[in-house]
Amino acid sequence: MFETLTPRAAVAVGLLAAVPTIVFGLTRSGLGGLVATVNVVLIFLALYVAMSPLEGHRGAGSGTRP
Repeated sequence: MFETLTPRAAVAVGLLAAVPTIVFGLTRSGLGGLVATVNVVLIFLALYVAMSPLEGHRGAGSGTRP
């Protein structure tokens, strides 16, 4: 199911996840909303880096030695 998720769609979902935290910060607790928003952004960036392709990576069985 998630294998067909494009990076563009993942970015949209990540940005949509920040909306409730911003609303929470504006309506309930400013500091709590700020902390929640920062957490959402950090999680999104970590997933973005984890899913991005590696440049110049050859893999374990490439047959070359360092």
